[in-house]
Order: sequence, then C-alpha cells, then structure tokens
Amino acid sequence: MAGAYEQATAEDRRKVDALLAETKANGGLAPVDLDVFWRDQEMARANPFGTDIPQVPLGAICNWECIFDELGIEQDWWRFLYQDKRWASEISRQYNDKAEAIVGRRLVPETPPADASRQWPEVKALHDIFEAKNVWEGGPNGSWWLKQSAHTPEELSALLDRVEKRLEDLRAFILPENWGSEKSRLTALGCTVPLYRRQRGPCTFACSIYGPENLLLLAYDEPELFARFSDVLGRAILERARVLDEEAGLTKDELASGWSWADDNCCLFSPDLYETFAMPIHRAVFGRYAPDPKNRRYQHSDSNMAHLLPLLAELNLTGTNFGPTLTVAEIRAHCPHAVINGQMAPFTYSYNEEANMVAEFLRDFDQAREKRGLNFTTAGSINNGSRLSGMRLLMAAIQRYGRY
Repeated sequence: MAGAYEQATAEDRRKVDALLAETKANGGLAPVDLDVFWRDQEMARANPFGTDIPQVPLGAICNWECIFDELGIEQDWWRFLYQDKRWASEISRQYNDKAEAIVGRRLVPETPPADASRQWPEVKALHDIFEAKNVWEGGPNGSWWLKQSAHTPEELSALLDRVEKRLEDLRAFILPENWGSEKSRLTALGCTVPLYRRQRGPCTFACSIYGPENLLLLAYDEPELFARFSDVLGRAILERARVLDEEAGLTKDELASGWSWADDNCCLFSPDLYETFAMPIHRAVFGRYAPDPKNRRYQHSDSNMAHLLPLLAELNLTGTNFGPTLTVAEIRAHCPHAVINGQMAPFTYSYNEEANMVAEFLRDFDQAREKRGLNFTTAGSINNGSRLSGMRLLMAAIQRYGRY
C-alpha cells in the first residue's frame, strides 16, 4: 500500500518537499521557533476545539519508550519500570538534556524512586475478581498478559457464579487487611484514595478471561451465557468503582469525573455482538461516571473498528484514539464532540518516515480544519524509534502548515 506521501496531492507533496529540504539544510533539524511553538501549543492543548487557538495541538510528544533508541541504549523495559529506578532516573535526565536542546522541553519525568511510605496498599483489580492471573511475559521487553481463567461454557458459568458471590461483599474481597490503618495514616499525610476511572475495555477484558475465539462462538452457541457474562462484568466494574468511591468519601455530585476505556479487541465484534456485549456496559458506566456531555468519555481502540462507529456515536465520546485505518473525517462524522487523538500511523513515527509523517499531518489537518478538535498524534502508542528530530519536524509542520 502506498504511503501518505505517495497518496498526497501535488500541492501537499510540494509542502513536504520544501520542509524536508530546509530541514536538511539546517543540519537535520527542522526550522521552528520553539518559544512561539510552545506558547501556541499551550493555548491549543487547553481546548483543541477553541475558535481562537492559533494552531493544531501536537500530541505526538516523545515519551519514556523513546529513550532507548535516542540514546543508543539497549532497550530494557523491566529494568526501567520495575528493577532499577535510579538508572531509569539517570537515563531520563540524559534524554531530557537532549530533548531540551532539540525540542525546547524536558519531556519525561526524572523523579527518584517514589516514597514508599506514601504508597497505597494494593487493591485487588477487576482481573482478580474474575480469577485471572496477570503475568509478565516476553523477557525484559515483554508486557503484562492476563491469563485465561475459563475455557469452556461450564467453566465460565461456574466462574460467573463465584464472581456474583463476591459481589455480595466486594469490599471484603478487594481491600487488603491493613486497609483501614493504612487509609488513616495516608489520609493524615494528605494522600487521597485512588479512584477507579479507567479499565481495559469490555471486549478486550472478556477475550482475556475466556479467549477471543471462545467468546465469539459463545455468542452464537450460548447467547444467554454470552449476555450473562456482559451483565456480570458490568456489575463488577460498577461495584469495584462504588467501593472505592465510598472509601474516598465521595458524594453523589462528585462521582462524575469521567471514564476511559482501552479496548483494542472491540474490532473482533460485529455491530450486533457489540450491541449485546459492550454497549450495556458503556451505558451503565458512562451513565454513572459521565452523565454530563462535558464529562470525559474516552475510548482507545487502536484497531480497525470503523464498523462500530455508528454504535459509538450514541455514547457521545469526548476523546478518541482509534486505529490508523480510520480517518479523521469518518471519526468526526460519528463523534462530533470528541477530541480526535490521531491519526498518524505509529510505525510512520517510529520508523522515522519523515515524508510520510508530514504528509499524514497535512492529510489529517485538512480533514479537521473546518470543525477542529484534532490533537495530532499516533493512532495508537508512541514507540521506541520515534525520534526527537521527528518530533521537531512535526512541530515545524504544525507551525508552518497547521495554523487556523
């Protein structure tokens, strides 16, 4: 498939060529007024729909994952995230020194290890309620994987029975024995109870618990059990959130702080299956935690799930981060009030495809210009390999071609 540059209009290719030529002449750093960019960025990020913002906001800000390639260090996520906080802090400082010189900002936290005395004791998560083990796999650069906890309809039915029993007194199940004493100590220090306002989405979570093929076949073979799974899952999410709300002492008026989903596997569901399984959960969760149109209603699904956009339209999302096969125009048609975080392909950025990076920005800005609400970033994660020079190139493209 041709890249964005090859698909671009002759005028857009001319713009790309001109900016890349100046970048090359400038020693590989794109021409940008850093002080002006960050001033305008601050205004644009405050309200991407704003009628008086000067430019498109940039969301493709390099993060900790980008440190390794940039510094020529062997990637080691486990060491960085969990094993050696002092090393992580040191290479973050080195990265920020370079970032400050190239893009004018220190981009990643450099904080030393957190004060253990101010950390809350672990509260059991949703996967614990459903008896799934969360296991790190893949070596030092792997990730956390939820292990399947039911494999047959009979096992799933029995699992749901046990989950429903837990829901009768979920507080006793999810809170550790020392919760009361630790809560008293931590609140006296000014720490607040951590709330539950984000979750692996219904489709992705259910696929982890029961397996994607099993789950989709279940919808046809045993539709009543499929619907029951959705019902129990939705009630478990709401009950876990309610327990923590109560522990935080929130009033009814303080609940509406918004909700975020990360649901890549939604792409596997047909509209009918999504309506049956996911939509009841969305309606219930957003109904409690995002009842006002201005509340945060966010969904990340970096997969090809365009077929679900008509259903998602009902949810009145205020933020999206969908897969790179979706366009700004089609997302906007179904999500008129959402800040669209996208739609640059993640590998365009991490492979440093400079011509395509600028071309994808021009494409997306053209589709967003009339109604605004674009936060230009990757349609998915920002991966190692994404360079500070590439970020500066996008800053230059916005400053030159992304003005409102």
